[in-house]
Amino acid sequence: MPPLTSGFLAGIDTRLAATDAALDADEAARARLAARDPEPVHVCYVPADRVDADTAQHWGDEAAAALERHADDPDLPDALGVTPDELREALPRVSRTLAERPVADLRADLEDGYGHRPDPEEDAAAAAAGRAVAAVLAGPRAPLRAGPRVKSMERATRERGLRSWALFVDAFLTTGGDASRLRVTLPKVSAPEHVAAFSEALTAVEAHHGIAPVPLELQIETPRGAQRVDALVAAAGRRAAGLHYGTYDYSAALGIAPDQQRADHPAAEHAKFAMQLAGAAAGVPVCDGSSAVLPTGGRDDVLAACRVQARIVRRALELGIGQGWDMHPAMVPARLVVVTAVHRAGLPAAVARLRAYRDGASAGVLDEPATERALLGFLRRGLACGAVDPDEVGDLLGG
Repeated sequence: MPPLTSGFLAGIDTRLAATDAALDADEAARARLAARDPEPVHVCYVPADRVDADTAQHWGDEAAAALERHADDPDLPDALGVTPDELREALPRVSRTLAERPVADLRADLEDGYGHRPDPEEDAAAAAAGRAVAAVLAGPRAPLRAGPRVKSMERATRERGLRSWALFVDAFLTTGGDASRLRVTLPKVSAPEHVAAFSEALTAVEAHHGIAPVPLELQIETPRGAQRVDALVAAAGRRAAGLHYGTYDYSAALGIAPDQQRADHPAAEHAKFAMQLAGAAAGVPVCDGSSAVLPTGGRDDVLAACRVQARIVRRALELGIGQGWDMHPAMVPARLVVVTAVHRAGLPAAVARLRAYRDGASAGVLDEPATERALLGFLRRGLACGAVDPDEVGDLLGG
């Protein structure tokens, strides 16, 4: 009798049942992530007391003006890491995006960008920001979604952050805000208990107003948080909508000198790899941090800042992270040029390779179902950000 009897195999199935269930859950999470619309290419952070009904339009106008001032500079292609032809091809698409939706995603910042102020002042700012964000989402050139970044669940700021969230939501909904486009970012998350407690508070506010669960983004800014990303995501459950990297708090916590605190530092990439591993298992996308070098001032200062912005955006795309923060309107054109150029450059090969795979033809590479998923994701992201036109992909996305 062969040693691997049906009883023996059934025993292995029994022993691995919990493992099978966990892997099935991982696969379901990956399928949910693949089925979602691609993430917006950026999240624009604005101090809460500077957000008003015209914020998206102001950002678009200022970004377009910055692009126009420097579009003909012969050194701009080099600063952005693109060829002159790539820049010429990208510029009309970038201009169109700035005219239609310059701010893809908006956060009214009640944390570091706002600072610590007397409670009555922050109470008023949180409520005003809620009303303003509702108006932004209902207005021209509106973001896809918006919401606040509140203060953390650490002891010193816990009550303040929760109060600001409740005031923001009340004002947002009272003004007619679209709750389906609302989300919230929780910074400096270090423990799953932080996430669980904050989720409990979200549930209480949602029940009070009768709205659906608000998606939650977890901002990873501490070494302890980076070590426990799996547990943080698990604590958020189905509410988890994003893992955002906090460049400067994290770098400072590791003792990295200020002039080396950047989103593409090796320590930053180590943290983001951990975030990607946890996010991939749970179906949660990762968002990169920002540059602190603003493209303002004279020509040389602007080009230097564009060079930094372009470098970290391209590096994030290489790592599989398609979204990042922008802290100033003039940062947006550089991001959009790089994102557009990368997708334009990769489009012909991606289309040819996907067609060859589906036709069973040889394209000089040995592809498999995972490659097909990656190619589809690349094309869908290109369409979503305006770098690719529907007729350029034909019926590929419906296959």
